[in-house]
Amino acid sequence: MHSGGSARGKYLRNETYEAFIKMSAAAEKEGVKLTIISATRNFDSQKAIWEDKWEGRRMVEGINLTTISDPKERARLILLYSSMPSTSRHHWGTDMDLNSLDNDYFGSGEGLKIYSWLTAHGAEYGFCQPYTSKVNGRTGYEEEKWHWSYLPLSGVFLEQYKNEVTYNDIIGFAGSEAAKPMTVIKKYVEGVACNK
Repeated sequence: MHSGGSARGKYLRNETYEAFIKMSAAAEKEGVKLTIISATRNFDSQKAIWEDKWEGRRMVEGINLTTISDPKERARLILLYSSMPSTSRHHWGTDMDLNSLDNDYFGSGEGLKIYSWLTAHGAEYGFCQPYTSKVNGRTGYEEEKWHWSYLPLSGVFLEQYKNEVTYNDIIGFAGSEAAKPMTVIKKYVEGVACNK
């Protein structure tokens, strides 16, 4: 389903988008504007993001990763905020990034108002923040206050993923050999705060 409006060209599953529209309308009544800035990404678009970082076309934490020879360390740095192809929740059409890709934005002003509304009301519409603070032992990606998932579908898809996808399926991109040593399925795909 096309997400329309300011998110032109962004796609989500129909059920996810319909829930987002309801949530967005409720938020707007309280002066909160929710804007989808990223939604579904297929394997090739995730591969492009990953390989741009892996091959040094995009810096990661201020580092050109071609200067790091250890594949696990290169992967670890990319995995702070970017998924390996075949492991991204954005492949499912259930997850979206809202308003900003900067945690600091959500710490004050308009961003804090948005984040406070989402944390108070997102669950009423089926949405959760999968990548919360890691203080309670959550593994995987760093906190992403912008990333919200439609749990009625993503919870089911996560269970299917755990039952069907193996490391033999995580192939076809530069650095894929780091998937198994980094235990990306356990630490990153399963390393979420909400899954059922």
